[in-house]
Formats: sequence, C-alpha cells, structure tokens
Amino acid sequence: MPRIVALESGYYRVPLAVTLSDSMHGDMPDFELNTVRLRDADGAEGVGYTYTCGRNGAAVEAILRRDVPEQVVGQEADRIEHLWQRLWWGQHYGGRGGPTVLAQSAVDMALWDLKAKRLGQPLWTLLGGHDPRVPAYAGGIDLQLPLDRLLRQTDDNLKKGFRAIKMKVGRPRLSEDVERVRAMREHLGDGFPLMADANMRWSADEAIRAARAFQPFDLTWLEEPVIPDDVAGQARVVREGGLPIAAGENLRTLWDFKQLIAAGGVTYPEPDVTNCGGVTPFMKIAHLAEAFNLPVTSHGAHDVTVHLLAACPNRSYLEAHGFGLDAYIAEPLAIEDGAAVAPDRPGHGIAFDWTGLDRIRAS
Repeated sequence: MPRIVALESGYYRVPLAVTLSDSMHGDMPDFELNTVRLRDADGAEGVGYTYTCGRNGAAVEAILRRDVPEQVVGQEADRIEHLWQRLWWGQHYGGRGGPTVLAQSAVDMALWDLKAKRLGQPLWTLLGGHDPRVPAYAGGIDLQLPLDRLLRQTDDNLKKGFRAIKMKVGRPRLSEDVERVRAMREHLGDGFPLMADANMRWSADEAIRAARAFQPFDLTWLEEPVIPDDVAGQARVVREGGLPIAAGENLRTLWDFKQLIAAGGVTYPEPDVTNCGGVTPFMKIAHLAEAFNLPVTSHGAHDVTVHLLAACPNRSYLEAHGFGLDAYIAEPLAIEDGAAVAPDRPGHGIAFDWTGLDRIRAS
C-alpha cells in the first residue's frame, strides 16, 4: 500500500466578476481558495480544496503548511478513516471547528481523489454509484441586486440549463422580501422549484413570521432562517413556520448534524464538503439523513459534491455556484436539462489551472 510522500498547500484570492451579497456576510468581492496536493510513493496525486468568504484563509494555510504534514506524510494513503481520526484528534484541543476543520476537509477530499484515481474510478462510483445525474439549482448570492437584475440573473441561469433557482432573503423589512419572492414566483410560474436563503438572519420568532408570509409562494425550502447554534429555535421554525427548512452549511461535524436532525430542526440537511470535515463525514451525514428518511442537499464545491450526491439514494438538489473557480478549472460542472452530471473521469475530475492560480496567489 503506497504511503504519502508529500503535501503541498496553496492559498489564493479568487476575484469575482460581480460583488456578491447576503444578509449576514455583507458584500463579497472575492473568495479565498486553499488547496492541497497529496502525492504518494507511486507518483499519484490527489487534490482537495476549501474556501472562505474572504477571511481566515491565511489561518487555513498556516494549518496546512505547519501542522498537517507531520500527521499525514509517511502514512498509508488508503487508510482514509484512520487519517481522518488522526487529524481530528491531533488538532482537536486547539481547533475543533473553524479553520482547522476547513483544512482537514481539504486533506480528506484529496485522499479520496487520490484513492479513486489510483483505482481508475470516478469518485461517485467508488462511494457507491447511485445515479450520476443529480437535480441542480442555481444558487444566487443576490440580496442587494435590484429586482430587475435579479430577474435577469434568473433568466441567465435558465438559459444555462437550470430548472431550479435559489434567491436570497433577509432584507431590512420583511415586506421587501415578500415582494421579491412574489416577483420571482410570478416570473418562474407555478410549480417551478424556488428556494429562499436567509443566511441566519432572524430569530426563531422572526423566522416563523417570515415563513408564514412566504407560504403562498410554494417555496421548495427556506434555508438557514436562524443561527446554527439555535437548535431549539430552528425546530420551532420547522414545526410552526409551515415551510420545509434546509440547514447545515455552517455545521462543522457529524455530531452537529445528529443533534439538529434528532431535534426535528431540519427538513433538508445541507452539509458542505469543504467545511464539515471532508468526504468522509459528508457521506456519514448523508446516511444519517437517510436513516431519518430525510433528503440530503449540499452547499458549495459543486464540482466535488456532485459525486457525493450521485452516490446517495436520498439526494435531493445540488447547489451550483462556483465562487469564481470555473475560470481556473479545465472542465467545469456540466448542467443538462436541470441536472448536474457527475463526470466519468477518475477521482473527482477537477483539474486546476495551477499556472493561472499562481497569478492570484495570496500572501
């Protein structure tokens, strides 16, 4: 069994063509990208990555450069669960969550990519191989867009092949959100899958009021109505708001998801492979959701997550937005008639333009 002989990290600042905005993170003119390249003794390479909304990437880079190599280099590459536990407990005291788990997510992703490449399999088949076509929605980060631009963005996404759309809510007045959701529903027509994302904007009482106000517009789900720490409040929103609730992009562990799911606080569990610990816990979270008869969705990293959802019988929608990465990837995610298609290339199939990334390397 080959051993890992090298770990190379990269830290980049990816500019965005349009400044993005939501209710809690504010304006986002760029994203930070942290990459991991693992090489084994046979010369095979696995690639992983994580990202931030513009801050803390330097902390992730420091962990990847200073703390992770001594725990990974020299270890057997195929013992992914062993390496996950080694990293988790090796860094637990000073880093449960936060930049540490983002760094671990990138390493775990690279390990799975490496294993699938060495076996000559696409990642989705290695993980179980359910269905390579995954329903996908366009995840707009568009809270501050004027309504006419919001509708034009929607039309652009429809032309790209999307058959489901998510918009942002959480403006200063609920009446503004209602007006925008109503306009989107009228624009898309009855029955078209439409989601709304509040990005943790409200208290439980405010979220219940908002959910009830959105009921006439047949939302597929209302996403992250309250902070991730308020499990009891989110369970109230599920019970009293009258809408399905998606949440989980800000949860960092399998155990966080266990508490939220067991409390009845989520309808669509929504892990992010770049911040929940990687592929290893993502699949555990998906199977946990399956045990509760819940559909699993995803957040971010769509080029990798398409493989994970393609392996899950309880997958629902894949969120698609690339945070500017498409300009640095050889073959971006394919969308065909509303479905994201998991590629047949070995591993997760992402080939970064390392030369292009070098031009936006962060310090």
